[in-house]
Amino acid sequence: MSLKQRLQEDMIKAMKEKNKERLSVIRLAKAAIVNAEKEKTRELDEDEVIAVLSKEVKQRKDALPDYKKAGRQDIVDKINKEIEILLEYLPKQLTEDEIAEIVSQTIFEVGANSIKDMGKVMKELMPKLRGRADGKLVNKLVRQQLEA
Repeated sequence: MSLKQRLQEDMIKAMKEKNKERLSVIRLAKAAIVNAEKEKTRELDEDEVIAVLSKEVKQRKDALPDYKKAGRQDIVDKINKEIEILLEYLPKQLTEDEIAEIVSQTIFEVGANSIKDMGKVMKELMPKLRGRADGKLVNKLVRQQLEA
């Protein structure tokens, strides 16, 4: 079953269960996918759908510190719940150790030996990790390993 089909079925299930919070998040995700399809003027493949959902998660994670700083715990809790729901539709997130291992392998494969090679490493790495790891974390780990 495709991700879009799963979202559709879960949306119907949330409607029947009257789970407004889950329904709202799924509708937002579906709307983001539809907008991306309109932008590209074609239907998205599975990887592109994952990329759209990853972007939605990233936007929410980026907003969290501002709400925490403003003391808006109600909004922080709501955003955390939205992130939790969206993550159900993404591939299992890798741990920092797993990412570091993949980074090491890629650096070795590319033959990178300085920070100047970071672009080459990231170019090879991101398709392997798409949807399974935060880009900022990957960037940080690549930088650390190339500077070491």
